[in-house]
Order: sequence, then structure tokens, then C-alpha cells
Amino acid sequence: MSAPGYPGHFPYPAPGGGYGDPNQAPPPGFNMGYNQGPPVMYQPGQGPEYGAPLVGAAPVPLVPIGIPPGLEYLAQIDQILIHQKVELLEAFIGFETNNQYEIKNNLGQKIYTAKEKNDCCTRNCCGALRSFDMKIKDNTDREVIRLIRPFRCVSCCCPCCLQEMEVQAPPGTTVGYVKQDWHPFLPKFSIQGANKETLMRLEGPCFACNCCGDVSFELKGKDETPIGRITKQWSGLLKEVFTDTDNFGIQFPLDLDVKMKAVLMGACFLIDFMFFEKVGEANQRSSVFS
Repeated sequence: MSAPGYPGHFPYPAPGGGYGDPNQAPPPGFNMGYNQGPPVMYQPGQGPEYGAPLVGAAPVPLVPIGIPPGLEYLAQIDQILIHQKVELLEAFIGFETNNQYEIKNNLGQKIYTAKEKNDCCTRNCCGALRSFDMKIKDNTDREVIRLIRPFRCVSCCCPCCLQEMEVQAPPGTTVGYVKQDWHPFLPKFSIQGANKETLMRLEGPCFACNCCGDVSFELKGKDETPIGRITKQWSGLLKEVFTDTDNFGIQFPLDLDVKMKAVLMGACFLIDFMFFEKVGEANQRSSVFS
């Protein structure tokens, strides 16, 4: 299956897998009502008071007080798209560079940018296991989320030092964690709040290989009811073979706490590095024991 275009509609998952026709109504449970909700305003620096709004910039809704600054727009959406930028130096000579991403809404409008931060030695010696800080900025170049990933083990044989990521919004204020749960076959993760209480869980397939198709990690609530998913989308044969540029879609309940939506973005990046990051000639992992 091909990944959604840019810009364009973010297609809903069709029954039985894959994506349905974006021109048709989605099935029950996938609300696409983006034209509903409160009035919106542009982010600071993009409204009429500063001249014409930036082309392709998403408006920010008027929301109640208490939401971390910069996360206001997340309050009115239930889907986002994450697109990794192509790094030419990495594609041609295999020299690992800092990963960069664009985070968009379902219309292809950019709402955030994300960039990995670490040193050259860490990237090229530790590969996909590398530790990093990732800064997520809004359209005014203000850092609104920071992701912190320490160096950890990935083997199912070592359950005491598994993958994790801390999510801060704004930087310096922890809002949640993503922690890998030990399992001999399946990639499983706990989505935790600021006090490390488990609020949701993610579960992926036994083999996270997107050969000519999408790979979904199901998001479940405390009662194990499916409430969303993180999907690695097939990018096409050439991109998949010759680059590690990835496209992801994240779906979550519209009324989910925006802090948890930020944590789910962190989970998406952690999944990308664990299962879909290729470094030099090394093959990407496809399971918890590879």
C-alpha cells in the first residue's frame, strides 16, 4: 500500500487491514469531523497582526487554560502524520546524521518539526540503540516538547534494562514516559503518566516488517479495549530499500489528554528507532529478538 500523499487526506484504517478510500465516509469509531469544534486562531507570529499567515501552517484552537504551551492544537485533532526528512549525505554514503521529522495534521499542514540531538560518535557507533534528546518545535520555532531517550538494551533475554523514553512538555516538565514491557515475542509498551502510572498500552506484531505493507501497533486502554494505533506506512520500494525515511500515522481518541498525545508522539519515535532505523549497511530489526 502507498503512504498518504502530502498534502492530502489521512485515510482511515479499513476493516480487515489497509486503508480505505479517503473520499468515502469512515467506518464507525473513526471520527473525521475536523470542520467541527471551537473557533481557531493562528499561532503567535502567523496571525493577521503580523501580516498574512504562513502558507501551510495549521491554525491553533482557543482552548481552556491548563494545557502546556504549544500543545493547544492537539486538543482538537485525533490523527497526526509524522514524515521523516530525507538526508542526502546519509542516503549516498551511509554516514548517519541526526534524524529530522515534520509532524502534520490530516490535511498535510505542518504543525511541528522534530530534530534529534546527539554527537557524531554516538550516532555512528551505537546505531539504532543510541541515546538522544529530541526537540519538537512549533511553527514559531519555539520548543514545546522534549524527548529524552537513554541508552538501553533491546534483547528479550535482558528484561532488566529495556527501552524507555521520557517526554517533557514544556522542556523541564515531565508529562509521561514510554516503557518497553518484556515479552519473548511481541513488542509491547506501557504509556505512563508523570508519576509512572500506566494509562495505556501499545502492542505490535511479532515481526515488525513492512515489506510491501503497513505495520500497526495497537493502542489499548486500561480495559484492553482498542482506542487507536500507531502505523508505520509503506513508503514505496525505492525509499524503503535505499533510505531509512519513514512515514507514520498516529490515531488516538479526540478527547485524550493532550499530554498523553505528546507521549504517544514519543512512543512513535521510539518505535521508529527500535524497528525501522537502518544505520549504514546494518539491517533494521524486525522483532524483539532480532
